[in-house]
Amino acid sequence: MDKLSNYFRATIEEMRYNVTWPSTTELQKSAGLVLVGSLVFAVVVGIMDVSFESVLKAFYNSFR
Repeated sequence: MDKLSNYFRATIEEMRYNVTWPSTTELQKSAGLVLVGSLVFAVVVGIMDVSFESVLKAFYNSFR
């Protein structure tokens, strides 16, 4: 039990005094970058999905 309490004390001390927390401006910039990157990735995957669907439909219809 003593090891566990030492672990939590050390963790709290580390988080308070040794971690460099980003400012609000930095967080907003990072969140915006993640949002834009996620949207770009979603659009690329959507385009790939539509194009693969079209190619596969054409392929399967060629055997009818």
